Amino acid sequence: MDESPGVLRRMSSEYYTKNFYERLRGGATRSAEVIVPLVLQLLPVRSVVDIGCGDGSWLAAFRKLGVEEILGIDGEYVDRSLLQIPQDCFQVLDLTKPFGLRRVFDLAISLEVAEHLPPDCAPTFVEGLTRLAPFVLFSAAIPFQGGDHHVNEQWPDKWAELFKARDYVPVDFIRKRVWQNDAVEWWYAQNTLLFAKANLVENNAALKAEFEKTNPNQLCLVHPRQYRYLEDRYREAAARAGQPTPPLGVRAASKLLLDCLRNAVRRRLHGPGKNQEVDNPYLKPNDHTPNHRPDHDA
Repeated sequence: MDESPGVLRRMSSEYYTKNFYERLRGGATRSAEVIVPLVLQLLPVRSVVDIGCGDGSWLAAFRKLGVEEILGIDGEYVDRSLLQIPQDCFQVLDLTKPFGLRRVFDLAISLEVAEHLPPDCAPTFVEGLTRLAPFVLFSAAIPFQGGDHHVNEQWPDKWAELFKARDYVPVDFIRKRVWQNDAVEWWYAQNTLLFAKANLVENNAALKAEFEKTNPNQLCLVHPRQYRYLEDRYREAAARAGQPTPPLGVRAASKLLLDCLRNAVRRRLHGPGKNQEVDNPYLKPNDHTPNHRPDHDA
């Protein structure tokens, strides 16, 4: 990784501000109030560690439901006055480096965090999670999901490969239960998977049943609210460019989505050069679809 620790600290302070955490808290809390009970119904959890906990909203939900032994881990940029958990339940670690603790928890969670870390950190990050607990509740942004400082957006099956190397298997039991629940932010509904130590699945009948219903070839999903968000951004870009509104209909919208994604990949690989060909007729060569949303990230 090329960035020095000083540069990383400055970048973290720039992106992960008081406003960043405050605008996410409501959605995180509402989502946790739905998802945490589902986890506790499936697993006997007495202790939880949250890697990339932010203000601790998810841990607060576990604590509210009787899990007293909690620990939140994140960078030094987190404003302690914003914590939703006791300050002595928070610990500073640099998540871009290998990490570990001197104990094991019943459950580790890391939700919409991994995409914020450089790609070369991914294997050691997953290794760190699996060293902390036999069960890991995990979600990370998919490609082109958008958000603040997303530097490693990957499909869930790519993360599943890293967990598989640690002998953890995916259990897709959350998403089907919250997919249509508007109280759950769509990025959690879209991305949240449980990874379980393979040799423990047999010991829990309910967990085994959910594992057997999990299709490892269908981990990559796009939520309708994600699709509509992208559609809205494309229409806004077309309006700013003074071009006709993109056509309605699944086929036309799908073609437009593919064109826009192709252009986004080209910009990432080659930059937005002046003479760059643009396939999407609704966007000018120098028109950039916004990469941030006011109500998303974790």
